[in-house]
Amino acid sequence: MGVIRLTGTLTSTPDEVERVRAALCAHVSLTRAEPGCLSFDMTETAPGVFSVVECFADRAAFDAHQQRTRASDWWQVTGHMTRDFDPSEA
Repeated sequence: MGVIRLTGTLTSTPDEVERVRAALCAHVSLTRAEPGCLSFDMTETAPGVFSVVECFADRAAFDAHQQRTRASDWWQVTGHMTRDFDPSEA
């Protein structure tokens, strides 16, 4: 198994962007603290558009991240938002 890298964007509606911004810091901190997280960056590149670049040591670490986020406050805020992600394994 190789490193899992995901890049892409999450897009918020203008009326929800403040909720995303408010939840972002905790989401980044919690993700970076996960076992197997090699890097995680999420930056607002345009109003309401958040660029995501993340790397996990292997598929198990990536899957654990996905599971954790589905049960998180972050998912409560962003779960319905448009995501355009491209995962790859090296």
